[in-house]
Amino acid sequence: MLGLPNLPKKLPSRNWMIFWTLTTTITGAIIYDRREKKRTIARWAHSVEHLAKAPLPGNDCLAQPRKLTIYLSSPPGDGLRVAQDHYTEYVKPILAASGLDWEFVQGRREGDVRAVVAERVRKVRHDWEGDNSDPDREPTKDEMVEIYRRGRGIPEYTGVRGDVVIGRHTWKEYIRGLHEGWLGPLTPPPVPEPEPLPKADSETPAEDKPAEEEAKPKRPPQPKPYNTVNDYPSESLPVLTPSEFHPAAPVREPHILGFLNTPTRMVRFFNRRALADDIGRQVAAVCLATYREFEHAPNPESELGEMQWEQERELAWEEKDWQKSVWKDEKPKEGEVSEIPERIRKYPIVMDPRIANRMRRFELLPEDEARAREIVVPEEEVEGWTKGNLRQLYRWGKSKLITQKKGPLVDIDDE
Repeated sequence: MLGLPNLPKKLPSRNWMIFWTLTTTITGAIIYDRREKKRTIARWAHSVEHLAKAPLPGNDCLAQPRKLTIYLSSPPGDGLRVAQDHYTEYVKPILAASGLDWEFVQGRREGDVRAVVAERVRKVRHDWEGDNSDPDREPTKDEMVEIYRRGRGIPEYTGVRGDVVIGRHTWKEYIRGLHEGWLGPLTPPPVPEPEPLPKADSETPAEDKPAEEEAKPKRPPQPKPYNTVNDYPSESLPVLTPSEFHPAAPVREPHILGFLNTPTRMVRFFNRRALADDIGRQVAAVCLATYREFEHAPNPESELGEMQWEQERELAWEEKDWQKSVWKDEKPKEGEVSEIPERIRKYPIVMDPRIANRMRRFELLPEDEARAREIVVPEEEVEGWTKGNLRQLYRWGKSKLITQKKGPLVDIDDE
């Protein structure tokens, strides 16, 4: 009839309609969110790519570029690989487009980041005081690089550096490490001598361990903290402490586990583009080196209007997703010593005004954000494998169909 093909006389059954509707909706939502997430990351990457083309300070080929520090640590109840994947997916593309240099500080256990941050601050204080108490100590790899650069006359970078701290759990250790390094002593606290073990009643000597176990390298123990949060008011700040510390950027890392939290995880899975936009804004501010002071304002959750530092409430909402084991006290087994010298994630952040006033936070300027919003990302940068190959196939076929006009063949006789 009217040249139309033979259409089905009835629609599919109700069950098939429900199946195809749900499948198409879920697939479309995943594809749309993935494409928009890639588009968002690409837009923020384009907003900082001009930094990669900028010359080094003073147009000196020996000048050192700006170098950032990325702090990662294992989220509560999970491994370090989760934090590494989060960094690779959301943070790394923007840093790579900016052309900046960076280094990693990764913590597998609670307290690793705290120990590294505190030790770096103590090293700066040692350099100020010219401490050569241990001349026989072998220099570290970083110290050897510094000695080489000084010998070659390579100037140090004097501009704004910056720290990128990923996750609330890492942010807590970062804050604790700053306080320990600047307010704590330069020498470690005395270690109590272990009690001698009682002698065995049996005269049979203990069996020797296998040689393979003895040869296996053991991980060095985590340094114990040099002070506690209760020691802050009674400790003095070094005279040469700078008035401003290098700015820092706390980057969100939502992480939730458990079967009962599946609805929350599904909602976040279908809205990863919003997470990419928030992280992209933070990382772009780090690359552009725009920062401000941390605020000291009334606590919105306090009925008495108590003052609170902004550092204390940064990414505080992530703690609601942590496992319950974070808030429980760990009791070492009988005859076993706990490897965690201090529980940092369990307790709230304690800020000393002398440290809080010197901290700075990266924040994107309104004009820089407006310029980034105007960037149009080409469709070819965000399309998937199927669409990209179909586009290439179309262009290849089009180039084969279009033939160029050729002139007549004329034989020229030299004679």
